[in-house]
Amino acid sequence: MTESGDTEVHRGKFLTYKTTERGWEYVTRTNAKACVAILAITDDKRVILTEQYRPPVNCSVIELPAGLAGDIPLQEEEPLVTAARRELKEETGYEAKNWTTLMEGTSSAGLTDEMNTIFYATGLTKMTEGGGVGGENIKVHYVHQSDVVKWCRDRQAEGKKVDFKIFAALHLAKSASGSTESRLWY
Repeated sequence: MTESGDTEVHRGKFLTYKTTERGWEYVTRTNAKACVAILAITDDKRVILTEQYRPPVNCSVIELPAGLAGDIPLQEEEPLVTAARRELKEETGYEAKNWTTLMEGTSSAGLTDEMNTIFYATGLTKMTEGGGVGGENIKVHYVHQSDVVKWCRDRQAEGKKVDFKIFAALHLAKSASGSTESRLWY
């Protein structure tokens, strides 16, 4: 949460750069209220991951399907699960029957006040091709849940980055299932 005495240094279309009275620098979203990420698992136990080029790291990044909530004009107060449903369909082409909120947390508390909510989606039905909107050029991957860690390490060896929220979501889903096994819930 930002403090009232913070100074706005620059306001862009998507981000606002601020400083505190003590000199801490951070950014806040100009056009959205939060972020959502979705751990979507098919009936045959495949985790749906996305890949897209991310300019800040100058390479492709493997991620959970994800996006912003409240970033559409006249829908600034959309519920987070509504944004998650929209983002899952836009990026992967899937709709989900079952939705569970796994956790809300900060994305990088030293850099931004942005909050992320991770959802768990099952009961999937393919509705469209996906791939994103507005030139996002998202590639969709289907990885059996027992192979996710190795598969992600292999992508890193190729020079791609991997978003750690993938592993957090898998752990949270295991915890939500009540499993006491040392392995994930598969």
